Amino acid sequence: MTTALHRDDSTPEATGPSVLPRPRLPQAEPSPGHGVQPAWQARLSRALLGLDLALASAAGLIALLVRFDDGGSASYRLLTVLFPVGFVACVALARGYEGRFLGAGSEEYRRVTDAAVRYLAVVATLAYATKYDLARGYVTLAFPLAAVLVLLGRYVARQRLHRARRQGRYNHRVLVVGRERSASELIRQLAREDHNGFHVVGACLEHSPATEVEGVPVVSRASDVLAGLRRTGADTVAISAWSPLSQQDLRQLSWDLEGTGVALVVAPAFTDVAGPRIHIRPVAGLPLLHVEQPEFTGARRVLKGAFDRVTAGVALLVLAPLLVGIAVVVRATSTGPAMFRQTRVGQDGSTFRICKFRSMRSTAEEELVALLDQNEASDGLLFKMRRDPRVTGVGEWLRRFSLDELPQLINVVKGEMSLVGPRPPLPSEVAQYGEDVHRRLLVKPGLTGLWQVSGRSDLSWEESVRLDLHYVENWSLALDLSILTKTVAAVLRRQGAY
Repeated sequence: MTTALHRDDSTPEATGPSVLPRPRLPQAEPSPGHGVQPAWQARLSRALLGLDLALASAAGLIALLVRFDDGGSASYRLLTVLFPVGFVACVALARGYEGRFLGAGSEEYRRVTDAAVRYLAVVATLAYATKYDLARGYVTLAFPLAAVLVLLGRYVARQRLHRARRQGRYNHRVLVVGRERSASELIRQLAREDHNGFHVVGACLEHSPATEVEGVPVVSRASDVLAGLRRTGADTVAISAWSPLSQQDLRQLSWDLEGTGVALVVAPAFTDVAGPRIHIRPVAGLPLLHVEQPEFTGARRVLKGAFDRVTAGVALLVLAPLLVGIAVVVRATSTGPAMFRQTRVGQDGSTFRICKFRSMRSTAEEELVALLDQNEASDGLLFKMRRDPRVTGVGEWLRRFSLDELPQLINVVKGEMSLVGPRPPLPSEVAQYGEDVHRRLLVKPGLTGLWQVSGRSDLSWEESVRLDLHYVENWSLALDLSILTKTVAAVLRRQGAY
């Protein structure tokens, strides 16, 4: 774990006959060989433990009151008291309160889910071994409800943490080490994902005359990381993909940082690949990073397709009254059809007709030429205009809540689109694609995607492509479910909806 190290430029450098000096920085007393969590990270872990305890208690109490009209026997009341304690203990054993898993990524949620499943297995095994007649209604309500409530609580806590990080609080102070170009790329990437809490406070470059990189001051050479730590008070050292440090240098640096509370992370040269495609396997004593090929066919693809079509079909049935109502309003408030159809490019370059509610005047395509000089997209590939005069009053409201996109559920049922995937492009856009951007077409376009939950029309072309390619490289059913959940929040925020 890491600890925040306060700046102390006056601390002299220690010397030694055969090894690099340890950074002598003020810090809490660590246990031998172990770092110390920053104070905010320790508080976060304790707060989540208390939150989990409260939510699991609520789940146990609800199960007791629902299953037993009379409040249950004394043994069940005792079980309800002990239930949240056992739940929290299982989460702790699954390392669900460790700072490195909190605040970003799916690992936190996965560990909570695993803990709930294992807790249920332990209780069921004990009940079977002791021949205790445990009420099935109590069990089938308490355990799933506790898992759902705790996961929702973790999500809310994470959103609050992200807001605090954007305000400059609860961040790790990061010192980036490497060559100028790779350090610059890493700094930009960390700044782009500011909710992850990595705030770069300095850079250590080798053989570079620069005094700053991406607005971050250069504080020392890459060969003198410890001096950079003393000058910045960083609690995390991030080694960029291209670094002048050898294996021996990295090993020595890791030894020097032992017990200081400073974390050491190394960025791989292969970016935008994560999750199940990355495995670390020891080969000849070296921890090699194995990158599996992306999966574009097979059983998981079949399962994704089935999930998409069934979910879209059910959604169409449930939303049928709303869809009919919107169609009537669109027809009644402006001339032209209720539906807008346009040719888009799908998987492997195939074309299809996309379905949307018409949000513009029926002559919008003819009027576009006169508006091209007012395009607000600097890249020129997409046409973006916050105050597009072609949008109708009803259309503006439909776009604000993404209701104009709902007919695309028909495309999903037909197999032309997926619920989650890259943004469906126009043929004119595809004609301008570079070779790497064509990878967006390896999967079906989506009704929603990373672009939808990350800013929609506010995104630049470069950022939109990066997000789409990240999805293509790392797609999974778990990622799809996460994006679908986040889409609801993105629509309610209305950011980039124009």
